Amino acid sequence: MAILLLRIDERLIHGQVVVAWGSQLRPNRIIVVDDALAASEWEQELYCLGLPPAITAEFASVEAARLQLPSWSGAADGVFVLTRDVATMLRLARDGLLRGADVNIGGIHHAPDRREVLPYVFLSLADADRLRELVAEGATVSARDLPSTRQVTLDQLLQGGQR
Repeated sequence: MAILLLRIDERLIHGQVVVAWGSQLRPNRIIVVDDALAASEWEQELYCLGLPPAITAEFASVEAARLQLPSWSGAADGVFVLTRDVATMLRLARDGLLRGADVNIGGIHHAPDRREVLPYVFLSLADADRLRELVAEGATVSARDLPSTRQVTLDQLLQGGQR
Protein backbone atom coordinates (compact mmCIF):
# COMPACT_ATOMS: atom_id res chain seq x y z
CA MET A 1 0.00 0.00 0.00
CA ALA A 2 2.66 2.52 1.01
CA ILE A 3 1.92 6.26 0.93
CA LEU A 4 -1.67 6.70 -0.18
CA LEU A 5 -1.86 10.49 0.20
CA LEU A 6 0.63 13.33 0.57
CA ARG A 7 -1.41 16.37 1.58
CA ILE A 8 -0.85 20.01 2.49
CA ASP A 9 -3.65 21.08 4.79
CA GLU A 10 -3.44 23.68 7.55
CA ARG A 11 -5.97 21.77 9.63
CA LEU A 12 -3.93 18.55 9.48
CA ILE A 13 -6.09 15.76 10.95
CA HIS A 14 -9.78 16.69 10.56
CA GLY A 15 -13.06 15.43 9.11
CA GLN A 16 -12.20 15.72 5.42
CA VAL A 17 -8.99 13.77 5.90
CA VAL A 18 -10.39 11.11 8.21
CA VAL A 19 -13.89 10.64 6.79
CA ALA A 20 -13.76 11.58 3.09
CA TRP A 21 -10.21 10.62 2.14
CA GLY A 22 -10.00 7.91 4.80
CA SER A 23 -13.12 6.08 3.71
CA GLN A 24 -11.96 6.06 0.10
CA LEU A 25 -8.27 5.23 0.57
CA ARG A 26 -8.43 3.36 3.91
CA PRO A 27 -5.15 4.28 5.61
CA ASN A 28 -3.85 2.47 8.65
CA ARG A 29 -1.68 5.42 9.74
CA ILE A 30 -1.67 9.17 9.46
CA ILE A 31 1.73 10.76 9.82
CA VAL A 32 1.86 14.48 10.53
CA VAL A 33 5.15 16.13 9.59
CA ASP A 34 5.47 19.29 11.65
CA ASP A 35 8.45 20.36 13.73
CA ALA A 36 6.45 22.12 16.47
CA LEU A 37 3.75 19.46 16.74
CA ALA A 38 6.34 16.68 16.89
CA ALA A 39 7.59 18.25 20.13
CA SER A 40 4.17 18.77 21.76
CA GLU A 41 2.58 15.65 23.22
CA TRP A 42 -0.55 17.43 24.46
CA GLU A 43 -1.26 18.88 21.00
CA GLN A 44 -0.72 15.45 19.48
CA GLU A 45 -3.35 14.06 21.85
CA LEU A 46 -5.82 16.71 20.67
CA TYR A 47 -5.31 15.77 17.02
CA CYS A 48 -5.86 12.09 17.83
CA LEU A 49 -9.24 12.60 19.52
CA GLY A 50 -11.26 12.23 16.33
CA LEU A 51 -9.45 9.23 14.88
CA PRO A 52 -11.28 5.94 14.50
CA PRO A 53 -9.61 3.00 16.32
CA ALA A 54 -8.41 1.48 13.03
CA ILE A 55 -6.17 4.49 12.27
CA THR A 56 -3.11 5.42 14.28
CA ALA A 57 -1.35 8.77 14.19
CA GLU A 58 2.35 9.56 14.33
CA PHE A 59 4.05 12.93 14.52
CA ALA A 60 7.50 13.61 13.10
CA SER A 61 9.84 16.51 12.59
CA VAL A 62 10.88 17.20 9.01
CA GLU A 63 14.35 15.83 9.70
CA ALA A 64 12.97 12.59 11.16
CA ALA A 65 10.40 12.29 8.36
CA ARG A 66 13.08 12.62 5.68
CA LEU A 67 14.83 9.62 7.22
CA GLN A 68 11.58 7.63 7.49
CA LEU A 69 10.17 8.47 4.06
CA PRO A 70 11.69 5.43 2.29
CA SER A 71 10.19 3.04 4.85
CA TRP A 72 6.79 4.76 4.59
CA SER A 73 6.94 4.46 0.81
CA GLY A 74 7.56 0.73 1.09
CA ALA A 75 5.24 0.07 4.02
CA ALA A 76 2.81 -2.82 3.93
CA ASP A 77 0.10 -0.65 5.47
CA GLY A 78 -1.50 2.45 3.97
CA VAL A 79 -0.10 5.79 5.09
CA PHE A 80 -1.28 9.41 4.81
CA VAL A 81 1.47 12.02 5.17
CA LEU A 82 0.24 15.49 6.12
CA THR A 83 2.00 18.84 6.38
CA ARG A 84 0.55 22.12 7.61
CA ASP A 85 2.10 24.27 4.89
CA VAL A 86 3.88 24.33 1.54
CA ALA A 87 7.25 25.17 3.09
CA THR A 88 7.21 21.99 5.18
CA MET A 89 6.24 19.79 2.23
CA LEU A 90 9.06 21.37 0.20
CA ARG A 91 11.56 20.67 3.00
CA LEU A 92 10.36 17.07 3.02
CA ALA A 93 10.75 16.82 -0.78
CA ARG A 94 14.27 18.29 -1.05
CA ASP A 95 16.90 16.19 -2.81
CA GLY A 96 14.20 14.47 -4.86
CA LEU A 97 12.72 12.51 -1.95
CA LEU A 98 9.21 12.95 -3.40
CA ARG A 99 10.19 12.45 -7.02
CA GLY A 100 7.25 10.89 -8.86
CA ALA A 101 4.84 11.49 -5.98
CA ASP A 102 1.50 13.30 -6.17
CA VAL A 103 1.09 16.08 -3.62
CA ASN A 104 -2.46 17.17 -2.82
CA ILE A 105 -3.29 20.68 -1.64
CA GLY A 106 -6.33 20.30 0.55
CA GLY A 107 -6.59 23.53 2.48
CA ILE A 108 -4.50 26.69 2.71
CA HIS A 109 -6.65 29.38 4.21
CA HIS A 110 -6.89 33.14 4.11
CA ALA A 111 -4.05 35.28 5.45
CA PRO A 112 -3.16 38.91 4.77
CA ASP A 113 -0.44 38.06 2.23
CA ARG A 114 -2.46 35.42 0.36
CA ARG A 115 -4.94 35.65 -2.49
CA GLU A 116 -7.78 33.26 -3.17
CA VAL A 117 -7.21 30.86 -6.05
CA LEU A 118 -9.91 28.38 -4.97
CA PRO A 119 -12.43 28.65 -2.14
CA TYR A 120 -10.16 26.41 -0.06
CA VAL A 121 -6.74 27.54 -1.35
CA PHE A 122 -5.20 30.95 -0.73
CA LEU A 123 -1.62 31.39 -1.91
CA SER A 124 1.06 33.95 -1.20
CA LEU A 125 3.74 34.71 -3.79
CA ALA A 126 6.16 32.72 -1.61
CA ASP A 127 3.76 29.75 -1.54
CA ALA A 128 3.49 29.85 -5.34
CA ASP A 129 7.28 29.88 -5.65
CA ARG A 130 7.59 26.97 -3.21
CA LEU A 131 5.01 24.97 -5.17
CA ARG A 132 7.06 25.52 -8.32
CA GLU A 133 10.13 24.33 -6.41
CA LEU A 134 8.21 21.25 -5.28
CA VAL A 135 7.56 20.43 -8.94
CA ALA A 136 11.23 21.07 -9.73
CA GLU A 137 12.04 18.47 -7.04
CA GLY A 138 10.04 15.95 -9.08
CA ALA A 139 6.60 15.95 -7.42
CA THR A 140 3.29 16.54 -9.16
CA VAL A 141 1.11 19.10 -7.38
CA SER A 142 -2.65 19.58 -7.59
CA ALA A 143 -5.50 20.76 -5.40
CA ARG A 144 -8.58 18.82 -4.40
CA ASP A 145 -10.36 19.26 -1.12
CA LEU A 146 -12.40 16.05 -1.35
CA PRO A 147 -11.95 12.86 -3.38
CA SER A 148 -15.25 13.56 -5.14
CA THR A 149 -14.31 17.04 -6.38
CA ARG A 150 -12.48 18.05 -9.53
CA GLN A 151 -8.71 18.03 -9.34
CA VAL A 152 -7.10 21.39 -10.15
CA THR A 153 -3.58 21.29 -11.58
CA LEU A 154 -0.80 23.54 -10.33
CA ASP A 155 -0.84 25.48 -13.61
CA GLN A 156 -4.54 26.16 -13.12
CA LEU A 157 -3.96 27.18 -9.51
CA LEU A 158 -1.25 29.63 -10.45
CA GLN A 159 -3.55 31.09 -13.08
CA GLY A 160 -6.16 31.78 -10.41
CA GLY A 161 -7.91 28.45 -9.99
CA GLN A 162 -10.03 28.58 -13.16
CA ARG A 163 -13.25 28.12 -11.26
